[in-house]
Amino acid sequence: MIERKKQRTARIGFFSVGHSTYWHQFEGLLDNLMGYHSDTIKLIKSNDVQIVDYGMIDSSEKAFEAAAKMQGDRLDLIFCNMITYATSSVFGPIIRNVNLPIVLLALQPLKRLDYSRASTFMQLENDNVCSVPEFTGVAIRFGKKVADVILGTLYDDKKAEEQISEWCDIAKVLHDLKGARIGLMGHVLEAMYDMHADPTAVSAAFGVHVPLLEVEDAVRMYKQVTHEEIEKKKELICREFDMPDPKSDPITRKLTDEDLIQAAHTAVALDKLIEEYNLTGLAYYYEGEPGSIQRQVVTSFIVGNSMLIAQGIPMCGEYDIKTCIAMLIMDRLNIGGSFAEFHPFDFEEDFILIGHDGPHHIAIAEDKPILRSLIKYHGKPGSGASVEFKIKEGPITMLGITQKADGSFKFVIGEGFSRKGPIPPTGNTNTRGFFEPNTRDFVKAWVMEGPTHHYALGVGHRAETIKKIADVLGIEAVIVKA
Repeated sequence: MIERKKQRTARIGFFSVGHSTYWHQFEGLLDNLMGYHSDTIKLIKSNDVQIVDYGMIDSSEKAFEAAAKMQGDRLDLIFCNMITYATSSVFGPIIRNVNLPIVLLALQPLKRLDYSRASTFMQLENDNVCSVPEFTGVAIRFGKKVADVILGTLYDDKKAEEQISEWCDIAKVLHDLKGARIGLMGHVLEAMYDMHADPTAVSAAFGVHVPLLEVEDAVRMYKQVTHEEIEKKKELICREFDMPDPKSDPITRKLTDEDLIQAAHTAVALDKLIEEYNLTGLAYYYEGEPGSIQRQVVTSFIVGNSMLIAQGIPMCGEYDIKTCIAMLIMDRLNIGGSFAEFHPFDFEEDFILIGHDGPHHIAIAEDKPILRSLIKYHGKPGSGASVEFKIKEGPITMLGITQKADGSFKFVIGEGFSRKGPIPPTGNTNTRGFFEPNTRDFVKAWVMEGPTHHYALGVGHRAETIKKIADVLGIEAVIVKA
């Protein structure tokens, strides 16, 4: 019932290429090709993206003109439609001057030529692949690289459609990284060396801005919350969560009215904070003095944060801005993005528990998420409402963003499976993660890549897509395989 605050979208540039000599040689060819041009735009638009159409580019002059326009059109990605043979002079000015990922589409109208009546005209209508090697080769000679090539047919080609959809998803990630405002509040949990990150390095690598917020900013919002706003938020929380009796963990108890009111009050304050500072996400950690309003507010973020994450605003505990960005990437791919780390192994059934005690992406929960009251937060100050769930059963993907000795970022990516079974009733999230060839060897391979101890956890197998995002951003990426 929680709806996304910001819809996923992107601005994609689109143009077709051709050889102008053909137009006076073969009457009607250009008209036919522009019909395919329109059909390709419809195919791309079905992925809920905006298209900026630059038409047919069939000369170097038009290429230079289009490149100048593209530089000012706030594009996230470009599709070059290889609609027939074209010389690389119609592509070179664009690949050289436009610093955006460019994907070549070579989609034949026909699955095969009708050989009984084949003609040069028919060949030129289906000559989509002919100049692909010329374009990729010239890109490399220019010191650039084509992001991808999609080969197939224009009609009824599921594989080609999936590849186009993947790049539209990537464009949506790139769209929302540009100028994203990932706030930092508080400080790193003492002694977590892997959590430290330089905001300028983050801005340089991902194109985001990092507003530095005071805990008092949240407190100020907290003081503005009305009774009516608290009651409305309580109703939403009660619809979204189950609140069962405690089980085996003595630090858990059934959610108390006091903790529900506190969670609702803080959740409203967080909504106001996000709006006030126009935040795309937030990484935070703060302890405060016992009994202070600062501690009261910050230690009750979990429920409100979990609802914001489901609305597309990643909220990340322990001041972990790197994982906050990983969560944003996963969310914009529409695969979730929960805050996670490794918990104990089950060596008998060959899985490992994956979860955390902080905010999570409840939109990808298996069954209704649970709220429990905790009499203490382990390893941290405070007590109160906490979220418990496991993510949907099936394929899962993990994305960790770490840093190397030279300060550059690195994506550590893995795939596994979430499977049925009980999880500890601790008021924290946990998912049974199974990995191939076995969980022990996979986890060893993962930790040897030098990740942080946190990562974003999502549904589906999207490792290759995430690696393409890293490639576009110029960030090293490894897909972990045992």
